[in-house]
Amino acid sequence: MSPAGCSHVNGYKVDNWKQNLRVIYQCFVWSGTAETRRRKAKSCICHMCGAHLNRLHSCLYCVFFGCFTKKHIHEHAKNKRHNLAIDLLYGGIYCFVCQDYIYDKDMEQIAKEEQRKAWKLQGTPLCFCARELNAAFRNEAAVTLCVSFVSAGIGEKYTTWEPTKRELELLRHNPKRRKITTNCTIGLRGLINLGNTCFMNCIVQALTHTPLLRDFFLSDRHKCEMQSNSCLVCEMSQLFQEFYSGHRSPHIPFRLLHLVWTHARHLAGYEQQDAHEFLIAALDVLHRHCKGDTIRDDNGKKANNPNHCNCIIDQIFTGGLQSDVTCQVCHGVSTTIDPFWDISLDLPGSSTPFWPLSPGGDGSTVNGESHLSGSTTLTDCLRRFTRPEHLGSSAKIKCGGCHSYQESTKQLTMKKLPIVACFHLKRFEHSAKLRRKITTYVSFPLELDMTPFMASSKESRMNGQYQQTVDVLNNDNKYSLFAVVNHQGTLESGHYTSFIRQHKDQWFKCDDAIITKASIKDVLDSEGYLLFYHKQFLEYE
Repeated sequence: MSPAGCSHVNGYKVDNWKQNLRVIYQCFVWSGTAETRRRKAKSCICHMCGAHLNRLHSCLYCVFFGCFTKKHIHEHAKNKRHNLAIDLLYGGIYCFVCQDYIYDKDMEQIAKEEQRKAWKLQGTPLCFCARELNAAFRNEAAVTLCVSFVSAGIGEKYTTWEPTKRELELLRHNPKRRKITTNCTIGLRGLINLGNTCFMNCIVQALTHTPLLRDFFLSDRHKCEMQSNSCLVCEMSQLFQEFYSGHRSPHIPFRLLHLVWTHARHLAGYEQQDAHEFLIAALDVLHRHCKGDTIRDDNGKKANNPNHCNCIIDQIFTGGLQSDVTCQVCHGVSTTIDPFWDISLDLPGSSTPFWPLSPGGDGSTVNGESHLSGSTTLTDCLRRFTRPEHLGSSAKIKCGGCHSYQESTKQLTMKKLPIVACFHLKRFEHSAKLRRKITTYVSFPLELDMTPFMASSKESRMNGQYQQTVDVLNNDNKYSLFAVVNHQGTLESGHYTSFIRQHKDQWFKCDDAIITKASIKDVLDSEGYLLFYHKQFLEYE
């Protein structure tokens, strides 16, 4: 909310609005006398369902009481275009346009005055039980003191205490507070290697530093439906608690390892495993174990998504990959959309045909990546991934338009981008004749724009409506790098480490139990095996 407050309040402040608001507070919010308490108990009933509770709100424009929980007051506000309502328990003003409780100085003054009158009539002492920050605290304007009124008819009430000029100065110039926000390392914690488990440790570091996943687990949103102690989501929840507890000693993830062995038996044993394979297995088990944590829409119903469920894993990691197969005879297009958790990209030097796709070798820059002569970038790999591919005469498809088998081309594009985009650089090549590691250096940017690789961009270009300037400004497709997993060594003998971004430009190298500060150059110069990017408009510290 801006310092000016809600602009929709002005439409309510006409005629005798102050007197009308006072009557509502006196009769239906602050019940100071036995008579007003009886009136409130008798009158405050939802006009749609007849319920007394369910967070009743009263319309400020007409005589209507409605449930907030069942959204009856929302329906009234939408039908009548009455934007403001008052909470009959706490006295807060809700704006249905802003979709939030609002603060208005004049209304707050009336609320204070009527509340004090009710307290005097009640004559009961106050019990101060807690102190919490008001939304206005961000502007250093006020602090809310939670007051529990131990008296029939009053319930829990909130009043404000405004700080003095001296206290405001202390808030503005408190160096300790500023130090906490810039140099805090809570969440950084090493992991003990339990015998070739570096592949697991580096993925755990990436997951525990995924912003939305961190917020989900730290807010205790998981509701376990499993009968035994074998839920991987419960263990991850405990792991997040351990990471953000402030402890600095390395954590021993023995329970996590045991559960991984239990639910992904192909990873069991003390041999070195592939970090990418562990990531996909972990996401799969987490996805299966948190089916009960589905995200619901505004009406309380499960959101309908044909490609994937709505658990927190799919909400964050799942995207939609569009495959267009075009007949070379009639040019008919067959389209399918498949969900994905990561994108695996071929590299130069592999047995798969690969050619340079950089825009020249003159040192130009695309997507924040430096294009040196002969170098390969992440954008190059994505261009190759989304380029049209001729399937050839040995892979003919039956065309629905021609009603016969014809040669065709296939092109992959992004129909829906995930919140976290994981790029897997295919450095390990396994074939009947060849087993080796590809060490080709691939430069990757701190910020990535996925607009050129979207299905919508392709369709716009085909229709002649592509506006590059508009697409560049599309923030929905822009990502920031927050984790990099690296592999050092050979295919037979190697070690995994990771780089983790703690704050905007603060990076750390995680090498099992050892965590050291790293520079951005250290990150960008690394070989790169798994690259984790987070959508910018959803990312916050």
